[in-house]
Amino acid sequence: MSWGGFKKAASRAQTTIMQKTGQVERTIDREFAEEEGRFKTMEKETNNLQKEAKAYLDSMRAMAAAQSRIAETISLFYSADRTSDGAMAGHAYKSAVDELDAGVGRELDAPYRATVLEPIGKLNSYYPAINAAIQKRGNKMTDYDAARAKVKRLVDKPADDTTKLPRAQAEHDEAKEVFDILNEQLITELPVLVDLRIPYLDPSFEAMIRCQLRFAEEGYEQLSGVQRYFADNIRDEYANGALDVQVEGVLEEMRELSIFGP
Repeated sequence: MSWGGFKKAASRAQTTIMQKTGQVERTIDREFAEEEGRFKTMEKETNNLQKEAKAYLDSMRAMAAAQSRIAETISLFYSADRTSDGAMAGHAYKSAVDELDAGVGRELDAPYRATVLEPIGKLNSYYPAINAAIQKRGNKMTDYDAARAKVKRLVDKPADDTTKLPRAQAEHDEAKEVFDILNEQLITELPVLVDLRIPYLDPSFEAMIRCQLRFAEEGYEQLSGVQRYFADNIRDEYANGALDVQVEGVLEEMRELSIFGP
């Protein structure tokens, strides 16, 4: 920071302290405060949207990878068996989930990044510049408040040097003009930005739904092919609890083994 910048920062800090103690009047602009509040809400929501959208993609990758590991383990159970219904179902399941794992990159990852994550990220990348403009407006408002207070002091208690008041008034007028320009610009443009969020994000929302639908359809298509290796009565037995009885029977046989101990 330059010496001039340091002096300005110190002067603004002093003015802020004096405003807190009531020695300097602070400009209150409710219209700006409302628009700034709407912008801050939008900023928070779209940053959260980017975070959760990325978490969704990461979760789909993790799910596909976990499916592949499960399928690999199941296929090892049938490493010496390629002909039984269970073996054929296990190997078919592995082929299906391997294809799904590859499909995450082909059908979901790249399109999702291009149509969802990148547009949201680009919108969020504009926020630092907007916040810098808001900060600049705040600094100029502090300068204006300080200049106004200085004029008031000279009016209330005239200085011996009669040139001080005209100089202070000129500084006040200049500070007010700069502040008014920035203030009006933000009051005009912030609501436009906020209102544009919906038409901007609508295509990404539609793309997200399409990506999810395509991946779900691919998963259904791949996994439905595994069903043909199961007996026709499996679904009915699952519904009426017969499979639970079968599982309990196998567990009871395991418990009867001597390795389970007394």
